[in-house]
Amino acid sequence: MNGLSDVRLTLRAVELEREHCARVTGTPPMPGNRWSRFWMRLHTRRALLALDDRALKDIGLSRAQALEEGRKPFWKS
Repeated sequence: MNGLSDVRLTLRAVELEREHCARVTGTPPMPGNRWSRFWMRLHTRRALLALDDRALKDIGLSRAQALEEGRKPFWKS
């Protein structure tokens, strides 16, 4: 295959993943590949656990909600 075909296949794979995720979960997928999504979840959940009560109030979450989300494993969305 030439480079253009590889690009088309890659783009089509991304489109198919987005369609599948939207059908299964009802939400659009996060950008990037699977590992980058895992790392992003891991880091954002750790950061969520580190927020104080004032910061949580600013984003509209209670401490219990933050703990529930922050304690989820990184592989669960």
